[in-house]
Amino acid sequence: MPELPEAETIVRDLRRQLPGRRVTSVHVSHADVLGRGLHPAHLEAALKQREITEVERRGKNVVVVFDGHLRLMVNLGMTGRLVSSESPRAGELRHVAVHLTLDDGAALLYDDARRFGRLDLHDAASWEERSQELGVEPLSAEFTAERLFTLTRRSKVALRNWLLDQRRVAGVGNIYASEALFRAGVRPTRRAGRLKRKEAGPLRDALVAVLEESIEWRGTTISDYRDGNGEPGAFSRRLRVYDRADEPCLTCQAPIKRVVLSNRSAYYCPACQA
Repeated sequence: MPELPEAETIVRDLRRQLPGRRVTSVHVSHADVLGRGLHPAHLEAALKQREITEVERRGKNVVVVFDGHLRLMVNLGMTGRLVSSESPRAGELRHVAVHLTLDDGAALLYDDARRFGRLDLHDAASWEERSQELGVEPLSAEFTAERLFTLTRRSKVALRNWLLDQRRVAGVGNIYASEALFRAGVRPTRRAGRLKRKEAGPLRDALVAVLEESIEWRGTTISDYRDGNGEPGAFSRRLRVYDRADEPCLTCQAPIKRVVLSNRSAYYCPACQA
């Protein structure tokens, strides 16, 4: 599932293309990607003739902002792709669920083979409410070592699972939780409440570093993720533990271990992580 770096990469791509353009029509081929209570006719009525003013990100979500403080929040699910029709690879899309035609003849396309993604429409009030449900942004100034340490107190869940909870830290998923915990030398199975104060700083720094590096490499493509131009991300070649079970640790050569936490795999080095 695309995480913060993948969403941020798409946002930066689309931010160069979309602001100032106006929606002239909306076509929904598969209404099951629309959020609860949002119907194709409602989406078209709300967006038609609206100007796109900005493209933002909140957690793992791409947020297209329109005049009148209207926001279209796009969660890519597992196989979702948000691509401009001006991309050279747009013609490869085979599962376009939502098509927003723009006033210059181009279009914004939401493609989703498995249709686990969701598009939600928010006015200013509902957006404030939805945003408040999400945790601190890990690339923001508010995400300090002290904030991380304070948030983990009294939690009995495994640190990997704690990091995946979007109500605590918004945008971190399984790939980057595993990678950050490895860099910080902390096992994914340790209870969050047992994170030591002196470990909070290294973990915070590791999270920020791995997220920023992945953005620089345009995200991680394991199978389906594509950026705003339809291209795969290149960070997969820089993964140190994720999906490397039984392969040698790049630091100490010990075999990487895989453990299942809440029905999802986590990866760690038994020698480098305590």
